[in-house]
Amino acid sequence: MQIELTEAPTDGDIAALEAGLAGFNRAQLGPSDRRSLALLIRDEAGEVVGGLSGSTARGWLMIDTLFVPEAMRGQGVASELLALPEKEAQHRGCHGAWLDTLNPQARRLYERRGYASFGELQDLPKGHTLTFMQKALSPTGQASSCSSITIE
Repeated sequence: MQIELTEAPTDGDIAALEAGLAGFNRAQLGPSDRRSLALLIRDEAGEVVGGLSGSTARGWLMIDTLFVPEAMRGQGVASELLALPEKEAQHRGCHGAWLDTLNPQARRLYERRGYASFGELQDLPKGHTLTFMQKALSPTGQASSCSSITIE
């Protein structure tokens, strides 16, 4: 056996690690039912300028990225970007949502939307706090379909 430290793992290296962990977790916990979701804000040229990405798995919505362009801030866009995936997650049978943030303004938004802190990591980076937040959802168990909305 050889253990190698590398700053440049290949996509195949990472895929092998993820496959090993996924197989172990499947054996211990059953299928994850992981499904991606995204809300994309597109400009007039069709380019993505903001939105939200995440996934649902094992009864939870995981929000990975939320970005609203500067010109659209303060107009309720972020609240809408949170509400739609939460609703979709409920349709998928999720009972909770979680995310993390370094931004104090974003934290206040999430708190207004019903998220509560369940942990913090201090000094990431130095002088800043990474806050982990969660929110209870009520699963509906109804079938859903993806759609698009227009934000004016």
